[in-house]
Amino acid sequence: PVHVAESGGGLVQTGGSLKLSCTIPNHRLEDYSMAWFRQAPGHEREAISCSSWSGERITYQNSVKGRATISRDGATNTLYLSMSSLNPEDTAMYYCAAVHRARVGYDACAMSQSWYPYWGQGTQVTVSS
Repeated sequence: PVHVAESGGGLVQTGGSLKLSCTIPNHRLEDYSMAWFRQAPGHEREAISCSSWSGERITYQNSVKGRATISRDGATNTLYLSMSSLNPEDTAMYYCAAVHRARVGYDACAMSQSWYPYWGQGTQVTVSS
């Protein structure tokens, strides 16, 4: 089984920053293309950023460009999402998602939920005004 686990959420003040973490225990992160999504109350789940399995192909949603950085640490087998200049509109449940490189077939990622068969339970981020 492939389990995805996020951590790092919490309460942040407007203008602050956060760093979320995602791991796939017992699996090599380098074998997976990964993505971060978020869902605010009353809104659909949306993609924030994705990283191909090599880490060389990265995409960001326009609303977070310049404020978000997706990164991988091979030593700790961890995917990160760093965000700065947070505002109340960033309040949401943040999810990490994964797809094995064999299923993708080439070095790519996508900002589409249907790409990713493996999902974490989410970590809540609340930005206070």
